[in-house]
Amino acid sequence: MTGNIHGSGQPPAGQAGKRPGPATTIAARTEPATLDQAFDGDSLYSVRAAVAAHASAAGIAENRVRDVVLAVHELAANAVRHGAGQGRVRLWATSDGIRCEVTDPGPPPAQAGGDRPGASVPDAPWPAEHGHGLWLVENIADQASVESGASGTVATVSFRFGTARVTS
Repeated sequence: MTGNIHGSGQPPAGQAGKRPGPATTIAARTEPATLDQAFDGDSLYSVRAAVAAHASAAGIAENRVRDVVLAVHELAANAVRHGAGQGRVRLWATSDGIRCEVTDPGPPPAQAGGDRPGASVPDAPWPAEHGHGLWLVENIADQASVESGASGTVATVSFRFGTARVTS
């Protein structure tokens, strides 16, 4: 599944025309992430706390910090529930806000054989019809995209400085 769930998903400088796949991080370019943290189902609380601290330190308004935390948590929870059961969150400060990337390394073990309650089918990673998480992310982030493939899923959200989501 490849799709832009909101916004134009403008690439970082020097990346125009290049579409990163799930094995390629969207924002891992020349500057290191200000947050780079692995997670699993037992560490989502620490991800939320770290994202809140880094978004606030980057200058995101308090009410938008809550939106950032909610969006990243939803994406990370999807990686745990519908993906590989673990993943990585990265956050970068940009000139106009922040960019967060949530990745997982591949399909859940149940897709290789066996059943895992709540696991998605192989051709429908991170399905929106199972809940409202992706809809929520789409509606609170300034830009959001999700790309999935055999090597995993890359979900990216961007939040601009200011107090409200910018709509086109």
